[in-house]
Amino acid sequence: MATASEFRTCPDTGLLFHKPAEKLMKINAVVAVVFLLVGGVLGLLVGLTRWPAVHLLGASDFYMVLTAHGIDVLIYWLIFFEMAVLYFCSSTLLGCRLATPRIAWLAFALMLIGAIVNNIAVFQGNSSVMFTSYVPMSADPMFYLGLIVFAVGALLGCFVFLGTLVIAKAEKTYEGSLPLVTFGALTAAIIAIFTIASGAIILIPTFLFSIGFISEIDPLMYRVIWWAFGHSSQQINMAAMVAVWYAVAAVAFGAKPLSEKVSRAAFLLYIIFLQLASAHHILVDPGVSSTWKIFNTSYAMYLAVLASMIHGLTVPGAIEASQRKRGFNKGLFEWLRKAPWGNPAFSGVFMSLVLFGFLGGISGVVMGTEQINLIIHNTIYVPGHFHATVVLGTTLAFMALTYWLVPVLFRRDLVMKGLAKWQPYIFALGMSGVAVFMMGAGTLGVPRRHWDLSFVSAAFTHNFPETAYTLLGLMGISVVLAVIGGAAFCGIIVASLLFGKRLSLTEKGETPLVAEPITSYEGVGMGKIVAPGTFVLALVFLVSFVLYYFVNWKFLAETWGIS
Repeated sequence: MATASEFRTCPDTGLLFHKPAEKLMKINAVVAVVFLLVGGVLGLLVGLTRWPAVHLLGASDFYMVLTAHGIDVLIYWLIFFEMAVLYFCSSTLLGCRLATPRIAWLAFALMLIGAIVNNIAVFQGNSSVMFTSYVPMSADPMFYLGLIVFAVGALLGCFVFLGTLVIAKAEKTYEGSLPLVTFGALTAAIIAIFTIASGAIILIPTFLFSIGFISEIDPLMYRVIWWAFGHSSQQINMAAMVAVWYAVAAVAFGAKPLSEKVSRAAFLLYIIFLQLASAHHILVDPGVSSTWKIFNTSYAMYLAVLASMIHGLTVPGAIEASQRKRGFNKGLFEWLRKAPWGNPAFSGVFMSLVLFGFLGGISGVVMGTEQINLIIHNTIYVPGHFHATVVLGTTLAFMALTYWLVPVLFRRDLVMKGLAKWQPYIFALGMSGVAVFMMGAGTLGVPRRHWDLSFVSAAFTHNFPETAYTLLGLMGISVVLAVIGGAAFCGIIVASLLFGKRLSLTEKGETPLVAEPITSYEGVGMGKIVAPGTFVLALVFLVSFVLYYFVNWKFLAETWGIS
């Protein structure tokens, strides 16, 4: 049992922080932001190279930078931050001590050592195998060893999270079921364990292959197992992102889910079906049967899509209902117009939700359709989709949560508050351009990984439509805007931690950081519909999805004309 001296009560939120857990949250979050900064600078170099008018880097430097960019932002930035989220959702939200802080520190040390070793291997110049690291390409053994060590640390962190849930249950620090936000974090942890196990199954043999202990690895087998790791990494992010949506809705509006049972069922669907979405990366591979492909990209994947659509309805629905309960009840959208758009925690989360659905969700379902996948597979459309999900969705949500955590967790007041209000909009606008223009260029056939669109000095050439060059130019401009937004975030957070007004452990901030909770939505809405505005927005999303889906079928029909 922990003693009372090991805890502090946040004066703004009433949350109970276990001091050893608090230190771990801080260090994981800080290191995460550092990797976001590094990955963002590398992303700028990649974007300026893909911009035909600039074409900044040479071929060898481009592939090296692309490798480091993918790993630093897709793995290290997100998973370090998610470790902080796991500890917060278990120890802090449940008001209990963290299980085995020493093992949690060991987990952090392994993750940091692994990430540094992996980056050193990449920047030495002989591990430019990109994020997927497909065999028979072989990187330096330290490249794989760094990933393996990082994965072991992340796995230990997940076990510490699970152990904390056991302690909270045993010591009865909460009543009833797990809070929904903690339940979402549990979903992320379960998916993470599956993901890390998949990575171990393929990365350990690949490490042995790189040192000559194994003579060869079957490339088809590698791709199938690797994508259980590579794509499922995003599913960890997705579950954690949705948990953040619910958390910010609760703290900013006092909103409770319209139906907690339905929201929990949606998280359960994630656990059972979400990993199957990795199938869309191997739909053109001969290594798996057509039956497997059709099942995974239709019946099974649609259940994961259903879960996301439930969350996409219940989170804004809860915000709308809570706003209407507070009197913003005129028409369909007064609740949205009168929302606190100047609060970066809210604006970041709401844009994360909307842009993830319209850009990431719709494009993901299109990519996951076996027939349509053939016209965009391995084009620049694929990283366009990644940026709509991992960046516009998860990264923007994590940025939004960080604005709330700085005074609550770090006890520092935000600096540059005017810039902080605009930062989510700048970042979202720039990254939306990156995603949309990449997907547009991919639809025109621009390859995913080729360094030079003009094919200078290549044995074979190909002339892309002029529109493709225009789209890549617009993508380059968007990259610059997104990097400005990302740099603003890193600058605000770092400056706040170093120079922000220090808040005492008992001093309340100038503005409330947690809204008064809404206990009942009785009497709100129009007729029998509690959240009519959200319902209308959902119909707009559905129409957009149907139109885009069938437009891609038209593209496919034109590709294979019958005469």
